[in-house]
Amino acid sequence: MSPAPPRVLSADGPAIAEAAALLRQGRLVAFPTETVYGLCADATNDRAVAAVFAAKGRPRFNPLILHVADAAQARRLVRFDARAEALAGLWPGPLTLVLARGADCPVSRLASAGLDTLAVRVPDHAIARALLEACACPIAAPSANPSGRTSPTTAAHVANGLGARVDLILDGGPCRVGLESTVLDLSGPRARLLRSGAVAAEDVARRIGEPVADASRETPDDDERLSPGMSRRHYAPTVPLRLNATDAKSGEALLAFGGEVPKLAGPVRNLSPTGDLVEAAANLFAMLHELDAPGTAAIAVMPIPEEGLGRAINDRLRRAMAR
Repeated sequence: MSPAPPRVLSADGPAIAEAAALLRQGRLVAFPTETVYGLCADATNDRAVAAVFAAKGRPRFNPLILHVADAAQARRLVRFDARAEALAGLWPGPLTLVLARGADCPVSRLASAGLDTLAVRVPDHAIARALLEACACPIAAPSANPSGRTSPTTAAHVANGLGARVDLILDGGPCRVGLESTVLDLSGPRARLLRSGAVAAEDVARRIGEPVADASRETPDDDERLSPGMSRRHYAPTVPLRLNATDAKSGEALLAFGGEVPKLAGPVRNLSPTGDLVEAAANLFAMLHELDAPGTAAIAVMPIPEEGLGRAINDRLRRAMAR
């Protein structure tokens, strides 16, 4: 039996309201922006963000771009400096800013791949803006296509690529720009172009009154990405990791997986007592942060299957171990 086709609705008021309700329930929705169609989830919901990675088949946990309704919402998530304030004048539009995460930011750690930066933008599309206002939450939204495939610029592209892995596709016709957003890193003292897009680096430089370093052609170090379009250091605990552990040694904390967990005196966190890889992915960064605490000499990690999201989890753990 062939899988059920995805639901595709013309993006009118009732469809947008239904999409917003689905997002609040932790479901996945594809929606049009001026750049490409995005596969979106409530960015504050760990499990929903994990489902995005599962639907796309991403082999690694790379940061996702957050879409927000306006600059005011962005300021509640990230730390603006004078450069960001100047560039916010280009919003709504195809410009993504990478900024330091705010102190009380509710966004899932998985959405930022454990980094202390977030990539944010305000889309310039009536349907995207209406959805953001209706769901009243930041949306984590990579392109709505299987990982490694061509980015979608129509609802049909999304349906053909993701099928029923997405709960609802809002059809807003072809995307106006058809090219991913420009990504600019403002998390350091020098502005850096991470990905070229519809907003030119020259326009950015004029706005902020300083030159922009072009990092878009730098050779990736095969490490974690600061944002889509650029490789950078990854999150790693301050203590060593020991993978495929069946127990924890003296001084070690245990990151467990599954129902059979050894009884230990030290701290234990279980990624998923039922062996659910989506749940495990949703819990990964938060639990690593919790176990990376004073008094812990190392973190022992129980075996995680090399299948589905397990491959991405193991990739992240191996990179953290080899820091």
